[in-house]
Amino acid sequence: MDNTSVTVFTMTAYAVMENNKYLQFSIFMLLYILIISFNLLLIAVICCQRALHQPMYVFICNLAANGLYGSTGFLPSTLILLLSETYEISLPWCLIQIYWVHTYAAVEFHILAVMGYDRYVAICYPLHYHSIMSIPKMCKLIALAWLYPFSLFLMYFGFTLRLRFCGRFIHFKLFCVNFELVKNACSTTSYHSVVGLVLIAFLMIPQLLMIIFSYAHIFRVCLKSSKESQVKALKTCIPHLLSVINYSIGGFFEIAQSRFNMSGTSFMVRIIMSLYYTLLTPLINPAIYGMANQAIRTHVLKICRVSNSSKVTINKV
Repeated sequence: MDNTSVTVFTMTAYAVMENNKYLQFSIFMLLYILIISFNLLLIAVICCQRALHQPMYVFICNLAANGLYGSTGFLPSTLILLLSETYEISLPWCLIQIYWVHTYAAVEFHILAVMGYDRYVAICYPLHYHSIMSIPKMCKLIALAWLYPFSLFLMYFGFTLRLRFCGRFIHFKLFCVNFELVKNACSTTSYHSVVGLVLIAFLMIPQLLMIIFSYAHIFRVCLKSSKESQVKALKTCIPHLLSVINYSIGGFFEIAQSRFNMSGTSFMVRIIMSLYYTLLTPLINPAIYGMANQAIRTHVLKICRVSNSSKVTINKV
């Protein structure tokens, strides 16, 4: 067997999109600008307003930071590839992108699980909230939400790093993902698929159980509470539930593509499915929390009014 290994891969999806690449470039550029603007605004508001220096808002801030992290691992390279002539990506950058995008997805779900636990404590134990959700505990939960996925995926990623590649095409994706790259391996990778399922279980089942546990207890407490308390609990939980649903849809799309035969699905549908959690999630989350959370919405509107007042003053001068 030839000892050479493929080090450059062709992203075939870009060739199919070639006729409208300038329009698509403009759309992706606009979406990236919006993602950066919305998430940075959310982070800035939370960081600058002392009234928002509470665990719930710190977790929202981490969600926004992860949105910036994930979209930056995908969109800049997409913009470059859209304008390229060969639609090729090097093996080192493909591997970096795989680690980048997969850890983004894992961290997102861990932060959502921590936020679910935070809502459980706030609603079920309101008088003890600050003692239970102390600053040291909040910091530990944030560290766990980031370090656990990064470390666990790195151990699994070691299997991919040891592979040699004979194929050179990555289909139906605008970015590198592990299961598509592994298809190009020279050797059999059946063990890789099994380990991948175990990894998904470790990265999703404990967090899913945490969310279910939290909302089961929240629901139990709400049934015994007054109408006013129920409405208040509903208002504080709706943004988080919308984020969980939004993420779950994207996660389902991604797992479906990697684990099931999608040959009967059209090209554009598969592309949209693959873009959902990398593109729409970091775009929708800040909109959800910016509009649904009254405290954040109030401070955002205050900043907008100050900005408009400054412009009027400058124009008068």
